[in-house]
Amino acid sequence: MLPGAMGTGKATYQVEHVLFIRPDVAAVKVVQRYFDGDGQLSGEGSPMYVMAKQDGRWLLTANQNTAVAD
Repeated sequence: MLPGAMGTGKATYQVEHVLFIRPDVAAVKVVQRYFDGDGQLSGEGSPMYVMAKQDGRWLLTANQNTAVAD
């Protein structure tokens, strides 16, 4: 289970890079930070999202997440 998925914690996401595979398909690399209920950083992840544009909306079609170890 990812740290941000537990209880009162939260996660923030910052886009690091976008690669357009086609005008309607993009690979999006993100920096993900998990915070506990006290607002303290409790972990980081490095997800990759594949997004597809359908009917004018960008939809998540596939993803992969890797925890960042010290």
